[in-house]
Amino acid sequence: MSMIFFACVVRVRDGLPLSASTDFHLNQDFLECRKRLKALSSILARYPSRGTAKGRNLSIHFLSSGDIACMAICSSSYSTIMAFCFLEELRWEFAASYNTRSINSASRPYAFIEFDTIIQKVKHHFNSSRGSRAKGSWERVEEELQLQPPVQLQLENTELLNGLSNGGHAGGRVEVAPTYRMQPVTPLGILSLVLNIMCGALNLIRGVHLAEYSFQEDHEGIGNVIAFLLPFLACVFQCYLYLFYSSARKVKTFVLLFCVCSCNIYLYGLRNLWQISFHIGVAFLSSYQILTRQLLEKQPDCGV
Repeated sequence: MSMIFFACVVRVRDGLPLSASTDFHLNQDFLECRKRLKALSSILARYPSRGTAKGRNLSIHFLSSGDIACMAICSSSYSTIMAFCFLEELRWEFAASYNTRSINSASRPYAFIEFDTIIQKVKHHFNSSRGSRAKGSWERVEEELQLQPPVQLQLENTELLNGLSNGGHAGGRVEVAPTYRMQPVTPLGILSLVLNIMCGALNLIRGVHLAEYSFQEDHEGIGNVIAFLLPFLACVFQCYLYLFYSSARKVKTFVLLFCVCSCNIYLYGLRNLWQISFHIGVAFLSSYQILTRQLLEKQPDCGV
């Protein structure tokens, strides 16, 4: 029977699945095809925007556009033109529902699982008799495929078989952070790093000296030691957050800022108002730099 069995939306740069149809097919061919689709999704950036992986009974079609790619498993007898009509409509629906920032910031698989209802609706439409009469879309996609035919792959291709071990997502576990690239460091960002390192060093030196005295003579001063060492750790983590991407950056940034502010207020008496203002001011500058340094958007790969 000619039909669409499964569809999903993935992020192009790392193959992270964003949403998928909840189809329960226990057929061994289908399960094997799902594995190959998962492997292919991790290497989509190597291919042009359209492609088809043909198999004996099932085929995989994919359509990449910008940050996302729509993929489908269809019966091999299903019309290639209709499959790409389906993927075009799916891509349009997803782009209308989610913006680039939310797609880039997704850090876990199936972050937009609620889109499944749209996938099921569009899939049902194309599997029904009405879907086969989408003449306007059919003619446009047919013309585009004639001008730029989709790349042809073999479902049994060893590259797809080995895809999971060559950068795919093993066991559903996704490590996203290392693939992110941040915007270039600005002069103000470098200044915030230098000031942060200086504040961290001052906190560490005062904390260590106070610790030596507290453990020997004044055991009640341990609270002050902690109040010096916590901002030191906060300064280190602020530098890390500025230089490297981390999930929940905004939450972590505000927690670190609160830590620096509260500890410096606690140290009033050991530090004067100017010193406290300086440390809090540097923490605010560092937090601002962390929050304004965004991910560097990856340009669409056109297979060049």
